[in-house]
Amino acid sequence: MIPMVDLQRQYQTLRPEIDAALQDVLQGARFILGPNVQSLEQELATYLGVDHAVTCASGTDALHLALAAAGIGPGDEVITTPFTFIATAEAIRYVGADPVFVDIEPRTFNIDPDQVEAAITERTRAILPVHLFGQPADMPRLEAIAKAHKLMIVEDCAQSFGATVDGVQTGAGNAFGCFSFFPSKNLGAFGDGGLVTTSCAASAEALRRLRNHGSSERYYHDEIGYNSRLDEMQAAILRVKLPHIDTYNAERRRVAARYRDGLTGLPVEVPFEDGIGVHVYHQYTLLSDHRDSIMQALQAAEIANAIYYPVPLHQQKAFADLDKRPASLPVTESVAARCLSLPIFPELEDASIDRICSTIRDALA
Repeated sequence: MIPMVDLQRQYQTLRPEIDAALQDVLQGARFILGPNVQSLEQELATYLGVDHAVTCASGTDALHLALAAAGIGPGDEVITTPFTFIATAEAIRYVGADPVFVDIEPRTFNIDPDQVEAAITERTRAILPVHLFGQPADMPRLEAIAKAHKLMIVEDCAQSFGATVDGVQTGAGNAFGCFSFFPSKNLGAFGDGGLVTTSCAASAEALRRLRNHGSSERYYHDEIGYNSRLDEMQAAILRVKLPHIDTYNAERRRVAARYRDGLTGLPVEVPFEDGIGVHVYHQYTLLSDHRDSIMQALQAAEIANAIYYPVPLHQQKAFADLDKRPASLPVTESVAARCLSLPIFPELEDASIDRICSTIRDALA
């Protein structure tokens, strides 16, 4: 069986360091907001090139806390993509604002800047792009639009840790960057975890209060906050993995390049790199009008595959009450009907990649 991701192999490679780090946490018996969280935040800020990195309990919480710290709330609109995991839009609803879904670009699957600009109203407070599958969104154009209309940008970087645009890390160039450390992410913990980046000291302080029950001093609460703290054991694991992230991402790009070579000439559209940024391939997602045949062949050959995402957010029941829910977003719907993700992780061997490509080639013969 070839899995979508093999977390066991990565653990075995790092096992001595991870086990030692966890033993240190257990022996120290400091489990909440301890020294590993503090050190991890400093190390993440240095790697990402930001002034402040504030950890939290999940990537969903990262989005929620960022929007709350930004003061976005009822009556506000946030323009975002419908082709993403629901957490992106859930967080907008958590603060009482309305997500405004606009269509995506057909080749990158990221939010279309032209559609963003057309959707701006007097209620618009922010743009929330997603760097989907590790491909950076068109940040130069989105930033120009935001500047022209005096909007903030909150970046969903859940799938793009280590991706860059003109040498700048995703999540480092705007009001907030929101990351996930879900186990299968490019930089993954052994459970949930999240991060918000900002270069604004006041915003960072607000985030630290909000994640800790609205408190900056124990038992003194300046506002209603949340319980959203990264625990020490996850922080210790992430500190072991962080120095390897560039190697992991380089290996993902190796896998993607071999897929591209192996699938050349077939009636599939392989991931497109637009040159705007460095793609880190959290997923390797192709498009095909013959998706069902490919899936059946892969399953018969015991090769994992997945559809991210089969139902776009503007078609989900959870958003049926939106006043501005679009009746149709044709590019998004076309991509959702034809997309298929193949196994990708740093340890995936060339022989396995070749077997996957051969299986797809035979299915389309």
